[in-house]
Amino acid sequence: MTDIVILTPDPALGDHEALWCKVLARLQSALSAERIDAVPLPWTACADDAALLQGYPCVLPLLAWGYHHDPARWLRACEAWQHAGVAMANPAPVLAWNSDKRYLRQLAAQGVAIPPTTWTDALSPAVLRQVFADTAADALIVKPAVSGGAWKTRRVQRDDALDAVAAEVAPGVDMLVQPYLPTIASEGETSLLFFGGVLSHVVNKRPVPGDFRVQEEFGGHYTLLPEPPAGALALARRTLAAVDAPLLYARVDVVPDGAGGWWLMEAELIEPDFYLGMDPDRGAGFARALRGLL
Repeated sequence: MTDIVILTPDPALGDHEALWCKVLARLQSALSAERIDAVPLPWTACADDAALLQGYPCVLPLLAWGYHHDPARWLRACEAWQHAGVAMANPAPVLAWNSDKRYLRQLAAQGVAIPPTTWTDALSPAVLRQVFADTAADALIVKPAVSGGAWKTRRVQRDDALDAVAAEVAPGVDMLVQPYLPTIASEGETSLLFFGGVLSHVVNKRPVPGDFRVQEEFGGHYTLLPEPPAGALALARRTLAAVDAPLLYARVDVVPDGAGGWWLMEAELIEPDFYLGMDPDRGAGFARALRGLL
């Protein structure tokens, strides 16, 4: 057996423990078929001392959920892992870059289509009113640039108390403001999973009626698609080409723009759920890609 490390959440947080343990079990089961033993280790245990990770042929940050609660420490950890030569997959500089959603702005500059987005480090009622006016949207999505699992993400209606919405955000927190996309409810978000650059499987995710969050913990409904929509696949490939890094894995989340095209919502390169429970190969493609890397 080959031992590798999978980074897990900070045990002090205790967030979604039942969920991430289930995801870990699926990963371990898939990897065991390739005689790879995945050893769990909290990312916070090795954030300031990379020695715990040295000697392993690969370290996967696949369950480092919750890094957004301490982003400064996460960035220090990525720098330490890179400096120590830890065999991270995906590479440590990619992990640091991908942890701040402002990476979307860089991808957009390279021709990747994203929803109309306002970036601000001083969310205010005036900013919200201006975005409503500029986009003619009936509702907006407001979320921190460093976030995860819809943390502090909310939908804002035109008649909401905008002062209260802005007051919920700490001063100096970088935020994204986007028009709410009705296609999230009508057509869902589509996730394309790539292992070693090869498309593995495609999952459509829809929120429960009345909600906008597609995550499992909020009741999101997931469906395996027999093949990806052509436009979705083209956008995903364009996104990975723009990232231009040696990626062991990637999950690309896209949505229809309502006019026949597609928009990138996220390129998840740190700790995405692979939805292995829906993968027809149950993660065998990921295990083979990792074995090839090893």
